[in-house]
Amino acid sequence: MLHTLFISDLHLSEETPHLRKRFLEFLAGPCREAEALYILGDLFETWVGDDDLPSPFNRKIVEALRALTASGTALFLMHGNRDFLLGQDFAAACGATLLPDPTEIVLYGVRTVLTHGDQLCTDDAEYQAYRKQVRSAAWQRQVLALPLEARHKMAREATAMSHKAKQSKTMEIMDVAPQAVTDLLRKYEYPRLIHGHTHRPARHVYRLDDQFCERWVLQDWNAQRAGALRCDSEGCRFVPL
Repeated sequence: MLHTLFISDLHLSEETPHLRKRFLEFLAGPCREAEALYILGDLFETWVGDDDLPSPFNRKIVEALRALTASGTALFLMHGNRDFLLGQDFAAACGATLLPDPTEIVLYGVRTVLTHGDQLCTDDAEYQAYRKQVRSAAWQRQVLALPLEARHKMAREATAMSHKAKQSKTMEIMDVAPQAVTDLLRKYEYPRLIHGHTHRPARHVYRLDDQFCERWVLQDWNAQRAGALRCDSEGCRFVPL
């Protein structure tokens, strides 16, 4: 049956070789049977700019993604809160299409909105201020003008600060805000919603303005688990890997 796969929050890095191995096996196996693969953010733990493409680690990932698209599977990428500096050079090297966040598609007859999910965490005012800064074109131009090693140092420091900040925040603050979700569902006239970011895989069902909606939260990948969301003409379901 024709189907499409969705993943997010792999956070690949040189420090997680087991995740890279699992991802490469996923690309060479189940993905080859899919019409398309959507990666909805945070493929990488950090991405400091497309001029880092030649590094051995990054080159291996790009080569595997290019092999996937060459096999006939379409590839779509969305920025996450870790890899928001992914650019058109990376997409071109992979044979992928970069998507704006959010994006609406028609998936086997069902209108579906895709987003990384971090913009829905509106209760976390500190993070939203940071997100606004790093997504601005002016800030990104300034950072990308720095030497590559300086950007790597900034990324390491930002990751450490993020992990520290999470220790003082409640899970409720770091989760999506219910009002932000319903606002988005109303804006797009009650679609299916698929997102990642929160690391809380689940299917949520809404009855909103007498309309039925569902929200799928993608699974993050770690040492204990990995998975994808498979959607076809009969609906969606989680597939463990």
